[in-house]
Amino acid sequence: MQPRILVLLAAYNGMRWISEQVNTILNQEEVSVSLLISVDRSDDGTENWVDQLCQRDSRVKTLAHGEKFGGAARNFFRLISEAPVDDFDYFSFADQDDIWLPNKLISATRFMLEQKSDGYSGNVTAFWPDGRESIIVKAQPQVAFDHLFEAAGPGCTYIFTQALFAELQRDINSRLAQVQNVTLHDWYCYAYSRSHGFKWVIDAQPYMRYRQHGGNQVGVNSGAKAFKKRLSQVFDGWWLNQAALISRMVGMENDPFVRRWIGLGRWELLCLAGSACKCRRRLRDKFVFGGLCLMLALLRQKK
Repeated sequence: MQPRILVLLAAYNGMRWISEQVNTILNQEEVSVSLLISVDRSDDGTENWVDQLCQRDSRVKTLAHGEKFGGAARNFFRLISEAPVDDFDYFSFADQDDIWLPNKLISATRFMLEQKSDGYSGNVTAFWPDGRESIIVKAQPQVAFDHLFEAAGPGCTYIFTQALFAELQRDINSRLAQVQNVTLHDWYCYAYSRSHGFKWVIDAQPYMRYRQHGGNQVGVNSGAKAFKKRLSQVFDGWWLNQAALISRMVGMENDPFVRRWIGLGRWELLCLAGSACKCRRRLRDKFVFGGLCLMLALLRQKK
């Protein structure tokens, strides 16, 4: 029997790319796929295109149009909140502008079965309009607390078992107003999964082409411009404040490790710097993480 998979797609002004992406979703091999779309209020005809698609293909459904979310996270939280659960074995996220290989879903679900995992993410092949391509590697070994400080990779690679998704849905519906303060839905979903005892695997094999263009909300974090942006997010407090918020929301505020740093004072930041190896997966990121925490601690000492 083919796995029944519900794909949750968040769209916004997507007419340039969405048709190609949807075709690659609906043409997935060896799975029974359905598609649920939520459109952030657009001005390029995306809603009308989605409505016509629903009329042509009974596998596609849409949530009511008209809401303004202002970002992918709130749109995905809406999709999680309203998705039907009982008729599906797996749930997957999708962006509107990528290209899925035909075996993406079946390969991922087989990998999950082999690894006996509840959650899944994977590497991707990023590609640019000028023809450049690059494998974006996210499959470094997981560490004790990486889920509190980073996502498991691009959210468009995420897949959940029914058991994990149902619990995640209950959690989000119980705190729908509070979860709107979370900027990155994929970070929160990974943090919730790991902190609640679900097994998560990160696949080294890329099964999708990750389109890079000027409209990407997140995209590939590479190059000097991206590094400068990440630095600004650290120094303006966004990154560590999000980490603290997510730690509280997933119920880890009383964990001994989290209690040592969650106040984000000078001494707490020094403790966090000393634990960098537990907080990020990639070796380079461990050093950068520790250095940034030390810099923030020194800045707070001078105030």
